[in-house]
Amino acid sequence: MKRLPILALSAVLLAAWPVRSEAAANKEHLQMMADIRMLQEQTQQLQLALGGLTETLKAITAKLDAQADLNRKGFADQKLLVDNVADGVRVLREKLDDSNVRLSSLTQEVDALRQSIPPPAPVPVPPVDQTLANPGAPAGAAATPPAGAPTEPAAAVPPATPPSVLAGTTPQRLYDEAYGDYTAGRFGLAVTGFETYIKTFPRSELADDAQLNIGAALQLEGKYQDAVTAFDKVIVNYPGSNSVPQALYKRGACYEALQQPDRAKQSYQLVIKNFPDSDASFLAKQALERLNKQD
Repeated sequence: MKRLPILALSAVLLAAWPVRSEAAANKEHLQMMADIRMLQEQTQQLQLALGGLTETLKAITAKLDAQADLNRKGFADQKLLVDNVADGVRVLREKLDDSNVRLSSLTQEVDALRQSIPPPAPVPVPPVDQTLANPGAPAGAAATPPAGAPTEPAAAVPPATPPSVLAGTTPQRLYDEAYGDYTAGRFGLAVTGFETYIKTFPRSELADDAQLNIGAALQLEGKYQDAVTAFDKVIVNYPGSNSVPQALYKRGACYEALQQPDRAKQSYQLVIKNFPDSDASFLAKQALERLNKQD
């Protein structure tokens, strides 16, 4: 009798078990569906947010592109401005150089004109009218100065007019003309041109070169003694110039041509001693060695 209730309870439990299992499965299914819907909603929200970010990124990119275009345009305008300024500076520099050249040419012409104009001759003092100085003297009488009175000085003779050049001739032009005659082998004309240059522009920077070229022209003409005299003028009149070493060497060569080896050696030795680093010193050493071998 006691076993019947137990068996009945077991039967009820066994009958109710499938119902409980099916309810639990439905609950889990509903929970999963809810989770899926939530995930779908989150996905949609993320897609909307991503779309907004994409639009924002496109707007920022467009602004950056516009700013880059503005920067490029600004840089191009600045480069164009800098190029224009550089061109203007270049034009101004060329004009300034041209003005400097013209100013230098005008300065040389003014110096040439100033040195070529002779000094004014002194105005002679007219003699004193003795009839006015001595009212008692008869008219037309010879004017005889009283004893002890100073005699009138004779009228001063105006000095000789210095050599002049044509108006507009600059020192450089005059020198170039003489040097052109020298290089063309017209040594007589070259000597005359250089002498005129020295007389007209004695304080010019090319005066020592002109005197050196006079000696060189005379040397090439075979006038060795005259050439020695011309080279001596370079040494004496322009002692600090760069023409002295060449003058000493060329003077030694002229002494060799005049068959005066002792004087030639002395001239060469002066070059070597006083101007050891010059080109003329190198040539003088060779010439001195040649003369020493001949002894």
